[in-house]
Amino acid sequence: MMDAPQGDQVKQEAIMAAAMAVMCQYGFRRTSMEDIARAAGMSRPALYQHFRNKEDIARRMVDVYFETAAKAVAEVLAEDGPVADLLARAFAAKTGPLLREMLESPHGADLLDLKDSHARDEVAAGTVRLTGVFAAWLAREVQRGRVVLEGTPEETAALILGALDGIKQPPFEQFEAQRARLARLLARGLTE
Repeated sequence: MMDAPQGDQVKQEAIMAAAMAVMCQYGFRRTSMEDIARAAGMSRPALYQHFRNKEDIARRMVDVYFETAAKAVAEVLAEDGPVADLLARAFAAKTGPLLREMLESPHGADLLDLKDSHARDEVAAGTVRLTGVFAAWLAREVQRGRVVLEGTPEETAALILGALDGIKQPPFEQFEAQRARLARLLARGLTE
């Protein structure tokens, strides 16, 4: 998809929000372009002017998620504070409000599976980007003498992100508690 003019970008964001709401309600497979168009308050032909199909919408939603997450995580990790607090806040920034919506949906597992099917390339690129953000932070923390790593910052960042992704399961409240626990456990391991 090409870069869109500002008006088109705003419309695409509205379409993606509507698509997420409908997909949370019906699941990805049962959601049609007609459902998305109706939720976005537009005709189906108008929807097709912005996206080829619902897979195209899903890929763009994943792109936007990773762009937003990388920026939010970088902002958190640029701050000072205890390692455990920074990790907890970075994890919350990475998962963002979208994950709550997905995990509270009866189709949360279906929506999480999009990363392995329709948006595999976008997830891989976004994960590389986030790994780089965490790795840069870890390298700075090593230089400051605040953390000790077993392996490179990149390897450690990949391990941290893998652990965080591994606990993504409904219900959201359980995930949220496990996310905080994971941050504390990892911080202890990094600072001992």
